[in-house]
Amino acid sequence: MKYRSFGRTGLQVSEVVLGGGNVGGILIHSDDATKREAVRRALAGGINWIDTAAQYGDGKSEQALGWLLPQSGATPYLSTKVSVDAQSPVSIADQIGQRLDEGLARLKRASVDLLQLHNRIGAAPGGRVITVEQVLGKDGVAEGFERLRDRGLIRHMGITAIGEAPSICEVLGSGRFDSAQVYYNLLNPSAARAMPSAWTGQNFSGVVDACRRNDVAIMAIRIYAAGVIATDERHGRESILTADTSLVEEERKARAVFEAIGAEHGTRAQVALRFVLSDPHVSCAIIGCAELRHVDEALQAQAMGPLPASVLARLETLYERDFAQMS
Repeated sequence: MKYRSFGRTGLQVSEVVLGGGNVGGILIHSDDATKREAVRRALAGGINWIDTAAQYGDGKSEQALGWLLPQSGATPYLSTKVSVDAQSPVSIADQIGQRLDEGLARLKRASVDLLQLHNRIGAAPGGRVITVEQVLGKDGVAEGFERLRDRGLIRHMGITAIGEAPSICEVLGSGRFDSAQVYYNLLNPSAARAMPSAWTGQNFSGVVDACRRNDVAIMAIRIYAAGVIATDERHGRESILTADTSLVEEERKARAVFEAIGAEHGTRAQVALRFVLSDPHVSCAIIGCAELRHVDEALQAQAMGPLPASVLARLETLYERDFAQMS
């Protein structure tokens, strides 16, 4: 396992992070023995970070880690997330404190290494979207996180960089957050680069540059695009987080990718992970696993290293043509 700098924090994080989300779901939907073995294999392979959230399985992921990690005998870095309700009469800062208390109870811990905002950030509030002012203003997200950090309940502060790129970049520019979970995969790498005019999808342009300018750690998420890149099998937990696309469109683009690059660079999931790790600015890639073999595949892919330049060049041709000629 290789390790990378985690922004300005001084931490060194494994290139692969085990995710506890619902789409992969191994820490939520599996039996206890499988959960235990998934964590064991990840830690044995050098993974030193596990990421979860209150929302994952309505707390089941945090609850599982509450007994899995003590049994493992290891102390990997641990991150979780909280969402807030901007319409609540309770201040955002107070909501964050209450929800972290609940999460720590499920995790059976006194603190976590990183707490992250799970809401989208945009220009207009509504649903799970909150504004820059609600993040950075008085009694907002940043202030709530800072209070928890001052109390020793969290070490570092992060956001989920989903929503509208200009608003996300404004929050990152504040310098108040240490990390960002950035949507980044081989179907949509727009957060890290300018995309050709023919390419379609939600454009996160500028997000990685904003992280780099402010020395914010980049945790790549949705590297398998909810499993669409990794496999043609569907389990019903697929969810599309981004605008300007659909499950059908993501499937079309995934087919085009593997028609173009062939099968000699690993499994589809391994190619997806190797693509993300080809970007040296990414601090780590969070993987979701449904089966134990997925943990093994990811560890093998990390050992393979970044994709060859020739493969990246073929992908570039696909972006320029919006995958059309290969579909």
